Amino acid sequence: MTDLTLTRADRYERLTRIRATRPEEIAHAAARRQRRGLPGDGERLMIIAADHPARGSLGVRDRPFAMASRTDLLDRLQLALERPGVHGILAAPDVLEDLLLLGALEGKLAFGSMNRAGIQGAVFELDDRFTGFDAAAIDAMRLDGGKMLCRIDPADHGTVATLESCAHAVTDLARRRLVAMVEPFWSSRADGGAVRNDLSPEAVIRAISVGQALGATSAYTWLKIPAIPEMERVMAATTLPALLLGGDPPDIDAAFADWGRALELPGVRGLVVGRALLYPPDDDVAAAVDGAATLVREASR
Repeated sequence: MTDLTLTRADRYERLTRIRATRPEEIAHAAARRQRRGLPGDGERLMIIAADHPARGSLGVRDRPFAMASRTDLLDRLQLALERPGVHGILAAPDVLEDLLLLGALEGKLAFGSMNRAGIQGAVFELDDRFTGFDAAAIDAMRLDGGKMLCRIDPADHGTVATLESCAHAVTDLARRRLVAMVEPFWSSRADGGAVRNDLSPEAVIRAISVGQALGATSAYTWLKIPAIPEMERVMAATTLPALLLGGDPPDIDAAFADWGRALELPGVRGLVVGRALLYPPDDDVAAAVDGAATLVREASR
């Protein structure tokens, strides 16, 4: 647990010291962490996402290095996790381990990010190999599931390897009765070489159709999908639970409106939002998180 008598500087100095001298404390913290269960019938989840830095994605709107300071990011994550109505976090191993050592994950859901090799802007960006958690590590750390990015580009030969790897991860997680959070996109490269996700209803439906069929069973598969126009059509493509992703919306008010409408649909089970809430335009993290949590709470009634 966090020692509230320590100053901020002391807490981070202690964190760095433990990592250097007693790394086994990470496993001990994971073993003793108080967990919470998955949602009951009608309950919707509010999850904070923090796995962007692991693939070099540090920017938020016009701030290219907004997420560059790890201690600032941890401050924001701890503040978000303390807000009423926030159920848990999705993050890569390094961030989750920091939060474990800080005592910030008690009574929270924790999902591990699994494939982060598709570095933003790289020539191999669509090669989403598994470089983070695997199912065995997620199970050993007593996490609640794993998340995988699954970008599908029919013009990229590497897509088939991503599909195969995601299928193995879904199967391995299901064997342990752990949630497999699949984030499917229909993607392509623009003329300048940048990867673009097609957010038309037709493309999202097609991506869902492929993503939900990965693995030997879909019993423990959840989807992580964008909130877009015509969400009724999109959600008609699946019977699986779906969580709405946040992304980096240029208009946060419009994003809130989109999330609110989509949360009313029966298959939508909550939000997984990171940058939009951790780095809001006015930098008021608590207010942004509280606003999103209110949407989720109202949709659960």
